[in-house]
Amino acid sequence: MAQKRQISNGVNRTIRAVIGAALILVITFSAISICQNLGKGLKLDVTDQELYTLSDGTKAILAKLHQPITAKLYYAKTAALKAPDQIRYFNNYYEFVKTLLEQYVAAADGMVRLEVIDPRPFSSEEEEALRYGLKRFPITQEEAFFFGLVVQTQFGVEKAVPFFSPDRQNFVEYDISYLIDTVITRQKKKVGVMSSLPVMGEDVSSYMAQMMRMQGQEPTPPWTIVQQLRKKYEVQQISTDVNDVNDVNDIDILLVIYPKDLPEKTLFAIDQFVLKGGRTVVCVDAHCIQDKPSQGQMYSQSQGSNPDILLRNWGLEMPQNTFAGDRTLMLAAPVGADRRLENIIGFLELNAANKCFNPDTVMTANLNQVRLLFPGVLKTVDISADTQQEDDDKEQKEDKSTVQIDRTPLLSTSDRGNSFKVSSPYEVTMMPPSKLLDRFIDGTQPVNMGYLVTGRFKSAFPDGIEIEVEAKEGESEDKEESEKEPEKVTKHITGLKQATQDCAVVVFSDVDFITDNIAYRDSFFGKLIVGDNSSLLLNAIDDLTGSSDLISIRSRGNFKRPFTVVDEIERQAEAETAAEVAKINVQIGGFNKELQSIVSSAQQGQEEVVGSSIVQKKRELELKIHQAQRQLRDVKATRRERIEHLGNMLRQINMLAAPIVILVIAVVLGLRRSIRKRHYISHASDA
Repeated sequence: MAQKRQISNGVNRTIRAVIGAALILVITFSAISICQNLGKGLKLDVTDQELYTLSDGTKAILAKLHQPITAKLYYAKTAALKAPDQIRYFNNYYEFVKTLLEQYVAAADGMVRLEVIDPRPFSSEEEEALRYGLKRFPITQEEAFFFGLVVQTQFGVEKAVPFFSPDRQNFVEYDISYLIDTVITRQKKKVGVMSSLPVMGEDVSSYMAQMMRMQGQEPTPPWTIVQQLRKKYEVQQISTDVNDVNDVNDIDILLVIYPKDLPEKTLFAIDQFVLKGGRTVVCVDAHCIQDKPSQGQMYSQSQGSNPDILLRNWGLEMPQNTFAGDRTLMLAAPVGADRRLENIIGFLELNAANKCFNPDTVMTANLNQVRLLFPGVLKTVDISADTQQEDDDKEQKEDKSTVQIDRTPLLSTSDRGNSFKVSSPYEVTMMPPSKLLDRFIDGTQPVNMGYLVTGRFKSAFPDGIEIEVEAKEGESEDKEESEKEPEKVTKHITGLKQATQDCAVVVFSDVDFITDNIAYRDSFFGKLIVGDNSSLLLNAIDDLTGSSDLISIRSRGNFKRPFTVVDEIERQAEAETAAEVAKINVQIGGFNKELQSIVSSAQQGQEEVVGSSIVQKKRELELKIHQAQRQLRDVKATRRERIEHLGNMLRQINMLAAPIVILVIAVVLGLRRSIRKRHYISHASDA
């Protein structure tokens, strides 16, 4: 009987255990399901720049939505499984984009609907993707890879990201927010571009373009920065010989790029446009690499753009042939026929770590790195002294002295920056970079290269200007002469003498920073953005046109962590070995010069005579050169070993950090458990 009772109890315990395990599984899965539904909005973003957290600019754009929009994410997930490793890499990228889009849906309060589509071959989804303009990359004869986004409104407005390039992963939020912002904007603002350089490309007809292609030529395309502007603004070209900017086009903002040798009437037109409240961005340059002299023409003193009369009227000046430099910020570039890398004192990479950007203005607060090539130096001047003309009227003089403007620096070098002057632009281009570097002296204060100028300006042409216009009928005395060629007569025109509303002008002392060579690079996917060069100009235009929501998004992902410790070690190692390297280079140069002298002085055929003194001397010099070069390599190798030693040490620390933390936690828990066990045993024995 007792045995039966024990068997029954054992069976009951087994049943209870099975039922308990089943209930635990049910509770666990129920809890997971409930947490998945209730905790969708509860996420922790531990990335350094909070890449999975929407910025304030994106939230502001989503708050403006007054109509529902649909975001269609096209990703050929099935095709990617059959693709090579280069395509499979996009699986992680796709998860990142999808997760970010889910954040848009959560923050839009039902105004954004997300659809994830896997376009299969010969399906309606694939046809839609092609109709929207998404890029198609063939994998097999049937399979193709798609990875793009389409945003639609209920009124049929469509905008698309043709392809999510991996090089733009840091700009994904900006691309998506820009798409949403443009799809809900009904009318584009107009940007007028005035330049002495072909920034708008060649304006040729389709017939001429076809003829050029038949001859193996291609029309010069517009700069990539112009193509970027066209995505958001209506971009129109403004002639460099206009009398009134608004007579040509009713534009919202004027972008002046490299205003070289502009006629007085054009400067007057710009002056009046600013006084009427027109927002203006001006890019001047002390020496623009893109302004190449024609064949057979040497560099001249005017190899730059400097509308001095306008700059001084805005309280700024840019000295001629004077450039900003900084040893801390300088970059290396290939020079010479052998494409040897050399540090160039005028090739600067501004960064946030060295406080090169003004943190108090939205144009530059979120920038991380901007590259400039031989930028000019912008200095502030006393407007009351420069704009005041000789006038006996005391009241008029006092009125001129009351000009009040604000000049806010935007870009600057580090505290070690300074300016350097050359006698002509020829030195900048042709002089070896090492000589320019040797002549440079470190400074103690930052050098400014960009300003935001605001206030109610006075005109740079208070008395107006004289222009030539075609004579009207009856104004010409010689009718026969007028029939041959229209006669020109002088006409006096005037405009505003002082602005009636606040004006705003942004001035940068470099043009090369927005060129394709500096701001972009070629890739398989087309032109890719480098750094924040284009963002700087777009930020300025967005801010001046009143659209500041996108500014907080554009640069937040383009983050380059500054390796300050490594940079300091490299600078210190370079400084310690600079004297030794220079000494060895001088020895090598002397040996080479002596060797060339011996070879050139040798009689013809004598250098081939075995045992001759010339051959012996030549061999000795070649051996000395070889030893000096080996010594130079040893010095550089020692310097590199110090940097690699730091890298290995940091790598080992990173590898051991997690195991050490886990071991410490395990030891602490073990000690705690042991103490509690002893405490329990002591209390039990006392009881």
